[in-house]
Order: sequence, then structure tokens, then C-alpha cells
Amino acid sequence: MEAELIERVKQAAETASPLCIRGGGSKTFYGRHCDGELLDVSGHRGIVSYEPSELVVTARAGTPLAEIEAVLAEHGQLLPFEPPHFGPGATLGGMVAAGLSGPRRPWGGSVRDAVLGVRLINGRGEALRFGGQVMKNVAGYDLSRLMAGALGSLGVLLEVSVKVLPRPAEERTRMFELSAEAAAARQLEWGRLPLSLSGTLYEGERLYVRLCGSAQGVAAGLEVLGGEAVADAPWQAVREQTLPFFQGEAPLWRISLPAAAPALNLPGACLTEWGGALRWLRTDLPAELVRQRAAALGGHATLFRGHDGRGEVFTPLAPALLALHQRVKRALDPQGIFNPGRMYAGL
Repeated sequence: MEAELIERVKQAAETASPLCIRGGGSKTFYGRHCDGELLDVSGHRGIVSYEPSELVVTARAGTPLAEIEAVLAEHGQLLPFEPPHFGPGATLGGMVAAGLSGPRRPWGGSVRDAVLGVRLINGRGEALRFGGQVMKNVAGYDLSRLMAGALGSLGVLLEVSVKVLPRPAEERTRMFELSAEAAAARQLEWGRLPLSLSGTLYEGERLYVRLCGSAQGVAAGLEVLGGEAVADAPWQAVREQTLPFFQGEAPLWRISLPAAAPALNLPGACLTEWGGALRWLRTDLPAELVRQRAAALGGHATLFRGHDGRGEVFTPLAPALLALHQRVKRALDPQGIFNPGRMYAGL
């Protein structure tokens, strides 16, 4: 399969023919529309190496994410950033390309934090390796982590090595009925305490808080939190966006802000995660107004769902930053054949 992918890329490079890279297709909604010939990498699958004692798993990019998580679960381990699947076809490569993390992100790190190394095909049809299978200091650019969130615009992922962690011994969720202002204040207060937080969710005047860790640590945290015990916790539903909030018709915005930022005060329905640092907004407001408000609060806004894929989905880049992106793109993909325009027009 790898040899076939390399040959396809070489042919595309010779004719400067665009390729749209796809694994399981569960995240094709994310980002702008890609015009080009489909390059299906879902057949390039399988776990290459996994030694539980080393806390690292290496697998081919087309390996189903569910398969990897099942193997980790057998050994009491997990992906610390709790990646969303958004469908049964989710793959390891798609997880890295999208760079999306779930409810555990502020406390468990991001996809980028966990990527240790990759093998990829560059725009010349060369198979290259960046990084490795251990955490270490590196000199220069850590190119393997550039792949996280690049939406396939820099190369065709072949293999990925990611850091994993032991599954917490205990997990408990508490619920509180609070106003938005009270919930925000409470989360900031708890964030300054040595609590084993691993998830927060606020919607409809209900604040859910998850603690994970040792039995003793979680028990001590619950005494501080109080609240009402929750048997049917919402973390899977918020991760996979199956909550009723996400089923609305208005466009869905993903807004990243400082945790202490005030309310958005924009018309529409809002759901908050990550201790206040991630705000989901459903609104029919023009994109420029949403982005202006996010920028005024010290953050940025991404049009996550409910768009035609032709306009700007991500916050437009400043000229200097755009030029940097273009230089990196040219270095790895000289002919611009990989997922052209998927992130930004002209990239």
C-alpha cells in the first residue's frame, strides 16, 4: 500500500495535479472544500509497534481510531487528549490532521503535545521520517508536530507515534445548577486548586465537572466540589457532538478564548467547555461580527459546521504569518498538490 501511495504522489507531482487526502471521511466537514483527485489512505492500516511499558503506540495512518483505543484499553491505557471520532470511520491520520481534542484537553494536553514522530510522503514523492518514539528535546523545527492540525496540507501521513497514558483509577462527575456568571467564577476558583480536573461542561444553567485520578485524590476533590452525583455523565456525548445543542440548524462556531474571558454576549445558543476556554456558539450572525467579538476577548473563532466550504473557515492569518505558512508549504509540497485550499485559499 505504501508503494502505491508513493507512486500516486509522484505522478501527481509530475503533472501538478491536486490530491484530496482522505482516511475514514469522518471529518470531511471540517475546513474548506478540497478540489482534486481523491487519495484514499484508509487501506494503509495496522499497529506497527506498541509496548505498554514505554507508553507509546506507533500505527499506520489509516488505522481505525477505535481499534487503537481498544488495544490501549486492554492494557489500561488511553489517548490523553480524548480525540473526537465524529463517526465510525475515524482514523489515526485523520485525528492528527484535524488536531482536535476532547473534554480532557486542558488537563491532558493536545494532539500536538502527544505526537512524537511521523513518517510521511512529501510533495516530491519521498518517504521521510520526522521525530521518533521518545520524548526528548530537539533542535530546530519539530516537523512531526506541524502535521497536527495541518489538515493534510503538508504531506500524506504514513505512520504516527503518539504518547499514551495510564487510564485513571477513578472517575467521577458532579453537576451544579448555576447561573452563567456563577459557573464561570466557580470554574476559575477550582482551576487554582490542586484538583484532579479532567472535564467541564456548562449548558442550560447546568455545570458538569469531572474528576479523574487516584481513588484518594478523587475522593478529596469531591469533598471540595460538593454538587450532585451524576451516573450518566455527558462526556462521550459532548466529545462526539451528539448532544441536542449540536443538532441545531444555525452555523456552529468553535471559539477559543482565555478561560477568564467574559461572556460572548452574542445572539444564539452557547455551550462552554475547558473551564471557560472553549465556547461553542450557534448563531446566524455574519462571520465578521463573530470574529470581531472573539478577537476583542483575546481569542479566535472557527466556523466549525454549517458552511459551504468555500469561504474562510479559520480566522484569516496576518500577512507575516501567512507568508510563513506558505514557505513551509512550499518546502514540503513544492507543487501545492496536497489538499489545496483546505485550510486557507492559496495554501
